[in-house]
Amino acid sequence: MSIKNIMVVGAGLMGSGISQIAAGAGYQVIINDVKDELVEKGLTAISQNLDRQVKKEKIAAADKDAILAKITKSASLDDARKADFVIEAAFEDFAVKKSIFEKLDGICPAGVIFASNTSSIPISSLATTVKRPDKFIGMHFFSPVPVMKLVEVIPGLKTSPETVRLTEELAASLKKETVRVKDVPGFLVNRINAAFRAEVFNCLLEGVATLEDIDKAVKLGLNHPMGPFELNDAVGIDIGLNVFRTLYDGYKDTKFRPPLVMEKMVQSGDLGKKTGKGWYDYTSGEKKPRKDLNF
Repeated sequence: MSIKNIMVVGAGLMGSGISQIAAGAGYQVIINDVKDELVEKGLTAISQNLDRQVKKEKIAAADKDAILAKITKSASLDDARKADFVIEAAFEDFAVKKSIFEKLDGICPAGVIFASNTSSIPISSLATTVKRPDKFIGMHFFSPVPVMKLVEVIPGLKTSPETVRLTEELAASLKKETVRVKDVPGFLVNRINAAFRAEVFNCLLEGVATLEDIDKAVKLGLNHPMGPFELNDAVGIDIGLNVFRTLYDGYKDTKFRPPLVMEKMVQSGDLGKKTGKGWYDYTSGEKKPRKDLNF
């Protein structure tokens, strides 16, 4: 099977990043979302990311134009008829993903592989939504996609060896390193990271250090590129909360119990960078500490 055309369903932070690297690797890319304005927003994010690379002289202006020329906008899943491989990067909710894959299953030719970028939902569960479970796989990228080198490849119960091989080859062509992971809730990295973040929240609520100093300590003491609260804001506090919920439902282990402070943040509508406020305030265009949070 030759992969030339890739559809990315979801034009948010992850979907736009996946679209960017796929186009940069020479693939024809269809970037899809439910509304034209969401697709445009994703394409703008790609353009801005490429502008930063041009400014840093990592690519030439002509390279940016060539990458953007390989990306086609779509607000209809019917456009998946043209795809050889589909990567779903929609909201981290089983019902949302189920609806997408059921529609794609009736649109795409039988040989097309479906990959989900889910960060925690079991692949075997998602694979039950289609009639091609042998061609269904997890392909979990990390944020920001153009920078992070890792992709978790997660075969479901019925995923074929050929599907695994093609997915790993695709990831390699995108200049990513892969690890093959069993289909368990949270997979590998998020399972480890959730336990780490649960302890981070304990330190915050116990007053061990301020939010800002916890981020600083993790970056300088553990050499993480971003602090846990910065990262949570970048990915989305609602997405992080859903990961905790999935892990807790899957393992029934209290260390994965969704933190109440995250529940409160989501209830208040402060989801991170995408809403302007999360653990930090971004409304000025810069990251600033918040003085209005009571823990």
